[in-house]
Amino acid sequence: MLASDIQIRDPFILMHDDLYFMFGSTDKDIWKARGVGFDVYKSADLVTWDAPVAAFRPPEGFWGTHNFWAPEVHKYGDSFYMFATFTGKNHLRATAILKANHPYGPFLPWSDGPVTPQSKSCLDGTLFIDDSHNPWIVFCHEWQQIGDGTICASRLSDDLKHSISEPIILFSSASASWSVKITSSSKQFEGYVTDGPFLYRLRSGKLLLLWSCISKKGYCLGYAISESGDIIGPWTQSPEPLFDNDGGHGMLFRAYDGRLLLSLHTPNKTPNERAVFIELKETEVGLRVK
Repeated sequence: MLASDIQIRDPFILMHDDLYFMFGSTDKDIWKARGVGFDVYKSADLVTWDAPVAAFRPPEGFWGTHNFWAPEVHKYGDSFYMFATFTGKNHLRATAILKANHPYGPFLPWSDGPVTPQSKSCLDGTLFIDDSHNPWIVFCHEWQQIGDGTICASRLSDDLKHSISEPIILFSSASASWSVKITSSSKQFEGYVTDGPFLYRLRSGKLLLLWSCISKKGYCLGYAISESGDIIGPWTQSPEPLFDNDGGHGMLFRAYDGRLLLSLHTPNKTPNERAVFIELKETEVGLRVK
């Protein structure tokens, strides 16, 4: 099948054994229906994809019941760890970590419940390893709870079982000139969105943080650069979005042929979301679409 055949949000590419494994929010209704799980697709060329394999299905008693969102899979040590968002009874939206021995899974719960603060509504956790080999989780504190959504970071234990530090705020959505205030569809909330953080070190050595929000044109994706080159920042926002054509929640990877590619979903309306791969070029100040 082609990418145009696959309904998927938040597409994440894992490269392993000369193949591409694509994860994402794959439930047909990720907004209101009970969560089914996460599927994974495999490809040798990013063009043709094998039929999906069930990478995760919740075991009996699993705390997450709805909003199975944004799975990312990272190889860490000899195992594969999935960072994914869930909502459940008596749980605010949060990221938990699952573990498997192969990209196909089966992924099983690994962390001690959520690894984001349980008093905060959080989503879209991603893994970052600093220069001292310490693991961090970078995540969004949701705008619907605090008005101006933030991107935060916490240290994780070396075994990725739990968080071992209080969150540090890296920046807020309104720090980007292209982020605009919106009102939720329910008219209950007003504020600035943060969504889909992902960290990537460019060949220049610059540390870049992709993230998404709403611009005057709609759902978009931009980035910030760490002035210190470390997770702590301070972070300077790009002067304009990298992609602002109704798409976002992206990640970066360097394909086997050497191209630097941006993976994101567009359009942003269910059930039309599809994964696209856009070639980028590094510049002296950051990135541009090639």
